[in-house]
Amino acid sequence: MKLLHEGTITNQVLHKKLPFSMKRLYLEDLPIIEQVQARVIESLPEKAALQALTTEEFLFILNERGLLVGAFVEDELIGFRALLIPEIDEEHLGWDIGLPPEELQKVIYQEISVVLPEYRGNRLQQKLAEVIMKELPNLEEEFRYVCCTVAPMNIPSLKDKFTQQMHIAALKEKYVGLERYILVKDLENTAVQYVDHTTVKLDDLEKQQQLLNEGYVGIGFQLVHGFHELQFAKPVL
Repeated sequence: MKLLHEGTITNQVLHKKLPFSMKRLYLEDLPIIEQVQARVIESLPEKAALQALTTEEFLFILNERGLLVGAFVEDELIGFRALLIPEIDEEHLGWDIGLPPEELQKVIYQEISVVLPEYRGNRLQQKLAEVIMKELPNLEEEFRYVCCTVAPMNIPSLKDKFTQQMHIAALKEKYVGLERYILVKDLENTAVQYVDHTTVKLDDLEKQQQLLNEGYVGIGFQLVHGFHELQFAKPVL
């Protein structure tokens, strides 16, 4: 099995540094993938914060409709990250960010990312993101846009996406009435410059929607009087 990354990681319960590795996950790994997802959901105070994947969705990804990369300490799966090649339907995120129909096939979704509680605080989600994005060119199809959804107020998930240079392109109602940011990264246009920076309170979705309608995008966080606010700016086209 080809190792994609090797390093050391701290188990926060044992207070011990351990060797770990990353590798691609396959169909035979499905039972441990679902066990880890269940353990992570169980550990969350707010269960709805994580949009869990169903068995069918995992099977869809593992049957060559995406990519799963896992992190292991010895033989124990401690976290994983997923990319999914979406079906083109009316729910496709490409529509939400204004892509023309011919570009939709170039979109891949960044899906669930989970880490067991005892290994949090090691920036493992970020390392998994770096590794899985390096594997993206090895898929048969070519992709230009990486998209995902994040719930408003989910600061850790937004930080994860901003670290990857993704930006908020839209705020829409998804998943039967739930508000979600749609974030995107254009892999062919990574050196974007911005003007007209402004900040908005995290819970002021009305103001955020107004800025998005005016051509602004969300690009990061800024501390204002000790509180996180979202930073919006206009991309220089």
